[in-house]
Amino acid sequence: MDSKMKQIKSYVLRAGRMSPAQKKSYDEFFPKYSIEYKDHKIDLNNIFEQKKIVVEIGFGMGDATWQIAKENPDVGYIGIEVHTPGVGKLLHQMKSHNLSNIRVIEHDAVEVFNNMLESESLDGVHIFFPDPWPKKKHHKRRLIQVDFINNILKAVKPGGYIYAVTDWEEYAEHILDVFESIDSLENPYNGFATAQDWRPRTKFENKGLDKNHKINEVLFRKNS
Repeated sequence: MDSKMKQIKSYVLRAGRMSPAQKKSYDEFFPKYSIEYKDHKIDLNNIFEQKKIVVEIGFGMGDATWQIAKENPDVGYIGIEVHTPGVGKLLHQMKSHNLSNIRVIEHDAVEVFNNMLESESLDGVHIFFPDPWPKKKHHKRRLIQVDFINNILKAVKPGGYIYAVTDWEEYAEHILDVFESIDSLENPYNGFATAQDWRPRTKFENKGLDKNHKINEVLFRKNS
């Protein structure tokens, strides 16, 4: 990956407090359900009983993460997030719903894909509502760029998918252009994807809809 991609962060760490329930869940379950960041490849088959594995990049408060995992117990999910309160919230939901098919990595997703994930180890990647960095001077900070997507795809199995959703229309066009520019990806839809009924609506998404933002979905598959 281009060295510039490593240096430019697509996120800003926000200050935030965990609720007592989130902190309790974090303290109790983080050691059990987290994957420590490593600067070398790891074998995910040693972590999950499930044969299919999907990664979600930047899961926020984990609303979609736990609901999708609950509906798909035969799939192992890895959620990557840098904001500790969000990690605590997801762990709390895992405890509340007795979910064991999720693991969390509290680290920069760029470095995780660069260093940790083996080639063709994933069945899918979710990127739901990434920061759109709306000002033009900040576009270079957007997570979804050709270099990063190419790096992600190294970890995706042939026939696997990459699925991005945003409520920022200009960013949606950018994401579609990025995906369409990559030869190893194919689009089963004519442009944007139809809404996937298995993806639950989140509070963040509802806020966008309240502002009359259009939700655009981009779902491509890696060539077999």
